[in-house]
Amino acid sequence: MNSIVLFDGICNFCDASVQFIIKNDPKGNFRFASLQSDIGQKLLKEYNVPADVDSIVLIENDKAYCKSAAALKICRHLNGLWKIAYTFIIIPAPLRNLVYDLIARNRYKWFGKKESCILPSPEVQSRFLS
Repeated sequence: MNSIVLFDGICNFCDASVQFIIKNDPKGNFRFASLQSDIGQKLLKEYNVPADVDSIVLIENDKAYCKSAAALKICRHLNGLWKIAYTFIIIPAPLRNLVYDLIARNRYKWFGKKESCILPSPEVQSRFLS
């Protein structure tokens, strides 16, 4: 499996989420690109996701997932008890996405944002698409 996670590259919460995924994905199943990058924009277009999407996006098995579906499908592949979070997929997406949207709407206010994307450390740099 080589799934791709597209994330908001200037969001502190999103950056922390990517670091969390890397830490809990020692097999290196996930690759990453910021939504703002050329490759991120190309993938959004390729998978028919609106360019102005305000969500984490998971591309897996030739399909794009957004919002809570993306987050839960990512959890399914992480080490430890995070796999259990995937059981929340049984909750209807509109209900799950209410919580997701609340966090997404307030992420800059609660967690701040960066002026630019942070460069990954050399040991994980190969997992970032460019």
